[in-house]
Amino acid sequence: MRIEGSSALITGGTSGLGLAVARRLLAGGAKVVVTGRGEERGLAAVRELGPGAEFVSADVCDEEAMARAVDRAAALGRFGAAVCCAGTGAFGRTLGRRGPLPLAEFTEVISANLVGTFNTARLAAAAMAGLEPDDGERGAIVCCSSIAAFDGQRGQVAYATSKAAVCGMTLPLARDLSEYGIRVVTVAPGIFETPMVAAVRPDTLAAIAAQTPQPSRLGRPEEFAALVAHVLANPMLNGEVIRLDGACRLGHV
Repeated sequence: MRIEGSSALITGGTSGLGLAVARRLLAGGAKVVVTGRGEERGLAAVRELGPGAEFVSADVCDEEAMARAVDRAAALGRFGAAVCCAGTGAFGRTLGRRGPLPLAEFTEVISANLVGTFNTARLAAAAMAGLEPDDGERGAIVCCSSIAAFDGQRGQVAYATSKAAVCGMTLPLARDLSEYGIRVVTVAPGIFETPMVAAVRPDTLAAIAAQTPQPSRLGRPEEFAALVAHVLANPMLNGEVIRLDGACRLGHV
């Protein structure tokens, strides 16, 4: 798809990876709608992003709110891109000091990371399907997983499960939407410099960085955004999960 002149929806676009994607797409000539649950942070994000960016307050699991966000993105231009960055990184062991992991905590993570991603994808696809094809393509959806989908650590049972499921639905989504000329790709980043990892102990982050062969550091949000922009622009990328982790493999912690 052509980024210039298009419009894009970015869930979780008010901070971290999503905000970096918004910056990149705006720089490429797109208009963007970013979503999040925090009104104050959302408005601050669009002030920083400048002209061409709008904020819609929405929980990704809220059908009506996300439908409004999709409609707003579609009103800004040719709605060719949806990037699903919203999610939670809540942690908890299956059996801990308080006993079994509360089912509500497990369900909350699955809902935010998996159900919210599917909700966004299905609504975005419905809007894209009505476009005239451009060289056979109507749009692209990029989902965000994690290397925890493959290398889940202690305390990541809910998070790793949700992210593995996002990887698992990538190919069937791509196959379902192929007749409409809509591509689906998932990016599985390693540990990136985002607000989500700010609460992680510095020595733990240093140990993870040391496990990364090259470059031996945390990822930068702009590097994630660069890959998303390439995925959107490259029509042969479809139905694929791409690890973006400097060859890092999480160990048993």
